[in-house]
Amino acid sequence: MPDTAAVAGIDLVSAQRRTVRVLAAGQVLTGVAFGSTLSLGALLAADLSGQEALSGFATASVTLGAALTAIPLARLAARRGRRFALTTGNAAALIGIAVVIAAAAVRAFPLLLVGIALIGAGNAGTLQARFAATDLATTDRRGRDLATVVWATTVGGVVGPLLLAPGELVGAGIGMPRLTGAFLFSFVAQAFAYALYVLVLRPDPLLLAQRLDREKAPTATTAPEDDRPGVARFAMLAVAASHVTMAAVMAMTPVHLSHIVAPDAVTLAVGVTIALHVFGMYGLSPLFGVLADRFGRIGVIVLGQVLLAAALAVAAIVPDSQPGVLVALVLLGLGWSAATVAGSALLTEATPLTLRPRRQGRSDTLMTASAAVGSVLAGVILGAVGYGGLALWAFLPVAAVCIGAAVVRARRG
Repeated sequence: MPDTAAVAGIDLVSAQRRTVRVLAAGQVLTGVAFGSTLSLGALLAADLSGQEALSGFATASVTLGAALTAIPLARLAARRGRRFALTTGNAAALIGIAVVIAAAAVRAFPLLLVGIALIGAGNAGTLQARFAATDLATTDRRGRDLATVVWATTVGGVVGPLLLAPGELVGAGIGMPRLTGAFLFSFVAQAFAYALYVLVLRPDPLLLAQRLDREKAPTATTAPEDDRPGVARFAMLAVAASHVTMAAVMAMTPVHLSHIVAPDAVTLAVGVTIALHVFGMYGLSPLFGVLADRFGRIGVIVLGQVLLAAALAVAAIVPDSQPGVLVALVLLGLGWSAATVAGSALLTEATPLTLRPRRQGRSDTLMTASAAVGSVLAGVILGAVGYGGLALWAFLPVAAVCIGAAVVRARRG
């Protein structure tokens, strides 16, 4: 994108700042729904199915829903802009929340998975918001602008799990099914996010970027970005593998905690642990964005793998310690954050504008589909070898990313 302050009568600096602020506000709101789903999905699945081994299907459903809709939403964005794609995701999530509550009321496990998958479709839109932050960004700020939007999810993502206890009180007061009260807050937050994007996300960042690219504005000072498909493929691998590592362990944590804490403290323990995990996922993302802009994307991706490996080591060594699980989940979130911010920035800069929505959609599809499979397998592995054994298996994708980083660096050198 041009570095100049104004092109074709549009102040690009102001437009980008406004875009980042609106996207950040939307992430705060949609994060509430995502945080609640992370915390309650596995517990609801275990409750309605009557089998803890099926609890991983909750995370699998939310990630599968995101995987199936990432490419269609990316195509919508390419044709009709980011605003239309984001609000389509919001609408899907609103329907999904209603279906989840209905499923709990009639105790229908398959219907629960449908509702969670629809919430996952909404999460696909939430994930693509980070790419919307890069549409008008200059190269030297791309990582920071992307990370700012990722960071904003901290507020909603942390608040969502902490609303479990008050949500249960509200839900019980109005006769809602057990474990669904917090979804009331999620519904309201998603509705506000929908209205925000419709009314305030103007001009649409992707449509404006496409227009400027077509016009080949004479004031542009940056050269067109080259297509580097090999680097783009590594970026996709880094984001997807890091997400699989995080999702597999995180998905099984609520069920594992239900075995190592007192029954009357499970809801609080799960809420606090997932809240701090989500803080790890998003809270330091601006720092990782600055590091990626200043020291390079691949180095920060490798840093993410180091943090993920540390998380898995803690989980494997002290699996039955609640403080140990808490530390592991925070480190797991930090590793995911570093790899996702740097990997998403690397994918964007390795891809020309005309191909970005398509590749970004493919990246999110690969990320979420892999995590869906990983979450299902995680339930099986947990039942076979326990939480510590699951952590050891999760070292495999970490190793794959480290090998990929070495290969890319060798080719570039």
